[in-house]
Amino acid sequence: MAEIPHPREVFDLEGHEAAEAAFEASRARGRLHHAWLLTGPEGVGKATFAYRATRQLLGAPADPSHGVLGASPDHPVSRQIIAHAHPDLFVLERLGEDGKVRKTIPVEEARRISEFFSKSPASAPHRVAIVDAADDLNPFGANAILKTLEEPPTRGVLLLVSHAPGRLLATIRSRCRRLAFAPLPLEEAAAFVRAREDVSEEAALRLARMSGGAPGRAWTLAGAQAIAIDDVARALLEQLPRVDEAAALALAERFRGGEGQAQFNLLFDRLAERVHGLAARRASEGVGDLDRWAQVWETLRRLPREAEALNLDRADALFTALGELRQAAR
Repeated sequence: MAEIPHPREVFDLEGHEAAEAAFEASRARGRLHHAWLLTGPEGVGKATFAYRATRQLLGAPADPSHGVLGASPDHPVSRQIIAHAHPDLFVLERLGEDGKVRKTIPVEEARRISEFFSKSPASAPHRVAIVDAADDLNPFGANAILKTLEEPPTRGVLLLVSHAPGRLLATIRSRCRRLAFAPLPLEEAAAFVRAREDVSEEAALRLARMSGGAPGRAWTLAGAQAIAIDDVARALLEQLPRVDEAAALALAERFRGGEGQAQFNLLFDRLAERVHGLAARRASEGVGDLDRWAQVWETLRRLPREAEALNLDRADALFTALGELRQAAR
């Protein structure tokens, strides 16, 4: 599997020409808003857009061969951004300097954004801050961002990536101009994956469907063996109300350690998606047990968040979910 590049290393973006044109038109008119909320499913291209816009704001000349907001990868501004070395760019993200993904964006880092914007640009037309993603801020970090929004910086631009804007403070949303990024058609998302991974057309379409048309997410799922995990989820549901205890214990062993967390989250995501589809089919057939399946769906969505936040045992969480699935299937 190919290594997935960080958005700051990506110089092409397909399917979001309208969003790029709207941003560029605002910049060209000299009426650039100080804060932009970039919304849409995870993996649809929001962070890639943020870095494309940032290169323009920091002075990289336009390169039409890379699209509306395109810039050359060889330009000094582009190279500085890739190297984390541009003095007028500040990035908040869960990925730490040690390369490990943190549970949230530390509030101490979020508070530094006000100091960053208090200074004039060192070498560029603007100072830019990217928050990827605003959903990963805790309440204290969100309030630090809100303070900056309430006091718009001179020649400063804040780009907030959000996969779930409804969870953000209403006061944050109201102070930003929103750009929406819609999923791509499944065929286009599948083609994106096939251009980067050695997978069949059927597998690529399946990954695109799992991602909801978000090409970056589909590519990530390809590297996470999502099809194999989805097959496990399907088998678990087909066996209900019976559960193979030995197989479940073996499955729980795969959830240990850092890589196990990702596998755990992915299994619960696939179970929840399949339960949602099951409930929809039963509703169309007039079967009257939807409350039970709705409760199971809520549990499947909730347990991974609780397990991570509270450091719960993932095996226990799995067997809790299997118990509810068995009850619903009886």
